Amino acid sequence: MLPNLITLLRIPLLAIIIRMLYSAAAEMRFVAAGLIIVLILMDTLDGVVARAKKQTSLLGSILDIAADRAVELVLWVVAADLDLIPVIVPLIVITRGVFVDALRAVAPAYGMAPFDLVQSRLGKLLVGSPWLRAPYGLVKAIAFFLLALGYAFAAQTTVTAGQLSSSIAVVAQVATWLAVALCLARGIPVFIEAPRQLKARGTRAAEDGPAK
Repeated sequence: MLPNLITLLRIPLLAIIIRMLYSAAAEMRFVAAGLIIVLILMDTLDGVVARAKKQTSLLGSILDIAADRAVELVLWVVAADLDLIPVIVPLIVITRGVFVDALRAVAPAYGMAPFDLVQSRLGKLLVGSPWLRAPYGLVKAIAFFLLALGYAFAAQTTVTAGQLSSSIAVVAQVATWLAVALCLARGIPVFIEAPRQLKARGTRAAEDGPAK
């Protein structure tokens, strides 16, 4: 299906972007920055096409989540490797993702949907609300684009390019740490509530067992 193809094409495009970012040529880095925008827009495009063609599916959702996670983690790691951000940034994002995914993976065994692990009003707002999910995605997109753009200007030798690189880098750092803060804010409710929900469901199942 076309939506799944769009999703899968993000991976080779990501590889092209990485290759360009590691180039010493400023022109290649500028192209990489532009392609990052394309890469991010493709995430929206696959959903729009899927709904328009009525081709939404469980497989499509899984591929979309996997592609999103791959793009995000790879770009954070590459940015750290290029010394554009501290290495603690990808370490935080990866650690948070591993623990949240592990907790959510256990939920079906307890008869729960992954996102049912968070029940509080504040938790649902932080984890599932589009009012926070959309800004989180936007902040990450801004951070990735500005990090690449500043890196491209840094490859030029003019004074103006150097000044632009420094200014862009400052804004990129702000966007990066805001993205990290939102990443943690959306993960903390899962860390707090998931063990409690799983324990309660396990206890309930044990109590109902003998009566069946």
